Order: sequence, then structure tokens, then C-alpha cells
Amino acid sequence: MDKLTYIASCSFGKDSIATILLALEHKEPLDRVVFSEVMFDNKKGISGEIPEHIEWVYNTAIPKLVAMGVKVDIVRSERDFMYFFANAVGGGKFKGLLYGFPIGKRCVINRDCKVTPIKQYIKQFGDTVQYIGIAYDEKKRLSRLKGNKISLLAKYQYTEAMAYELCKKHNLLSPIYKFSQRGGCWFCMNTRIRDFAKFKSRHPDLWDMLLQLGKTPNLCSYGFKYGMTIEQVDKKINTINRQLKLTLWEQ
Repeated sequence: MDKLTYIASCSFGKDSIATILLALEHKEPLDRVVFSEVMFDNKKGISGEIPEHIEWVYNTAIPKLVAMGVKVDIVRSERDFMYFFANAVGGGKFKGLLYGFPIGKRCVINRDCKVTPIKQYIKQFGDTVQYIGIAYDEKKRLSRLKGNKISLLAKYQYTEAMAYELCKKHNLLSPIYKFSQRGGCWFCMNTRIRDFAKFKSRHPDLWDMLLQLGKTPNLCSYGFKYGMTIEQVDKKINTINRQLKLTLWEQ
């Protein structure tokens, strides 16, 4: 029989990092780790990952894992956010219009720019076991794991809180957790408005790119966050940030 290749899919969030740490601690087979970096604009070299996170991934997390004997591979799709935003609809009533912002619950960015590169990467190894970072207390997500995908967090009964503490113990906790409860793309429609407000305060240049894209003519979809336009989201953000500044001033 061909040898199985054991691969951990890693976003470098707490659950996927904890998965790697558990594999090392319990001497589980682990041949390599794969990280799929989503890009916002390949031509301009702008990552779709939250800036503080991707800087930490390259400058801190990967070197530490390599020093621990872990093989880390990075994959990217040739397509990026801008490819899908500016792509013209080929037929139907929207023919000729640009696709615009991804549609909620049908995000092609996650499918084509994150998941597909991982699938293509894994294919080259033949028979594989894929470690997925899903915590012991995420029962619904665990129930969807099938085939060669398993969770070491579930095997060793590690909850999300325990995964957080394990990463913290090994100084492998992403700085995103100072700003948000989740990682992912900085333009993700699933991000909470309050987290977008924090993001705009830290990266007004990137947020302005989204505002400018919202002014693009002939878009099929102007809905940035489940029907709300980027301008409507921006108004809510400005209200939150004004209230925060007022609260700090009163203190």
C-alpha cells in the first residue's frame, strides 16, 4: 500500500495552530502543513489576509514552526478578489455587468481563492489524511467532517478556549485576537460591523479601496454585507468610531 501523507491545513488561527502543536506533543504523524493565502490584488501585492496577521504569519509563526521541525508550504490562487470583482457576467439578464462584491453565503473568494488551491496541493500526494482545525465544542462543524479529514482537537477533547491557551503558552497566538474573535479576509462580509470599525481605524487606506470600488459603475452586485452597500456599512462604522472617541474623551 502507498504511504499515507498527513497534512494539516493551517490558517494560522488558534485552532489550526493548536492542531499542529497537539500533533507534535502526541507524536501524531505530520508530514507537512499547508497555508492558503488569499490575495486581494495580486498585481499590487496586496494580501487579503488581515495585515497584522499575515505579517505575523511570515515573520513569526512560520519560522517558529520550521524551527520545531514542521514543513510549511504556502499556496496561492492565480485569481484574487479583484479578478472576481472586475469579471464581466457572460450571460443572462446581467450580461456585460461586472460581478462586484461577493454575494453572502455564496462567496467565490473562499471557494476559488482559498479552498481550491488547498485541494490542488493535496492531490499531488495521493492518499492523504488531512487535519482540520475544528474544536471539540464545535459539534455541528465536526459532524460535517468526512472521509480523510479528521480533527485532532476533537480527538484530544480540546475546546476553542483550550486551543487559545495552548497557542498562548507556546507564544503562537496571532495578534488578530487583540482586535477580533475571528480571522479571515479583511473584506469578508461575515465580519462584524464593530470589527470593521476597528479595521478602518487601523487601515484607512485599505478601507478606502473598498469605498472606491463601491463607486464602480455597472456592477451586478453593490451589496457589500448581506444587502448593505459599502457606503451604508461605512456610515455605521463612522457612528461607532465617533461614539468610541466621545466615550474616551469623557473618560
